[in-house]
Amino acid sequence: MKLHTYPDYNTMSKAVADLVVTLINQKPDSLICFPSGDSPTGMFSYLVQYANNGQVDFSQTNFVGLDEWVGLDRTNDGSCTYFLEKHFFTPLNISPGKVKFFNAVADDLDAECQAMNKHIDNHGGLDMMVVGVGLNGHIGLNEPGADFHSYAHHSPLAAITVEVAQKYFTTDTVLTEGITLGLRHLAEAAVQVLIASGSKKAPIIAEALQGCVTNDVPASIFKTLQNAQIFMDDAAAAQLEA
Repeated sequence: MKLHTYPDYNTMSKAVADLVVTLINQKPDSLICFPSGDSPTGMFSYLVQYANNGQVDFSQTNFVGLDEWVGLDRTNDGSCTYFLEKHFFTPLNISPGKVKFFNAVADDLDAECQAMNKHIDNHGGLDMMVVGVGLNGHIGLNEPGADFHSYAHHSPLAAITVEVAQKYFTTDTVLTEGITLGLRHLAEAAVQVLIASGSKKAPIIAEALQGCVTNDVPASIFKTLQNAQIFMDDAAAAQLEA
């Protein structure tokens, strides 16, 4: 596990984007998992800029979405899929055939999970999995108590996750369950990347990286990962012991 700390969100975001570009330039047909949310937005801005400037070519790259709110389709402007399309896939005109999202309105969510697992297996596994971290330590929608050995699954959302998620919606939205890649996907990815910014993330970052490894704090799994890279701004890293 390597820790990288930067003075501000913008500098941190550029560093994560640079890491992605390095991977794609080395292996153009990589399979990458990207998250939605505030944490990766800056990274996406840099990646779009780099692609438009000819510094990276994503035409051979394959992608999967990290997670989704069960019951929301891709047209809902608060959905994870909508976010990723808006900030990355649409601006770069990424072929739909190169991207796999969860269908969170499917009649059979277990089948959706199995299909995602098979898709990842068929590509030889994830070359990189980028995630943020929730205030309760969740990774993707792997809430506290999630099995470290789980692949894709759907499960109830924690109350704080539902509360924080409302910022992505224009009106109060009922959220009860999430569908997500599992923590075993993270462990098996060739490179694991965690992005954290802002003072609100400082307590959970300190607990996850300097406390016990426990599924009560899913992000603590990063302490067990040899190829993990943690990218933080100074505010998120403020409570880490020197």
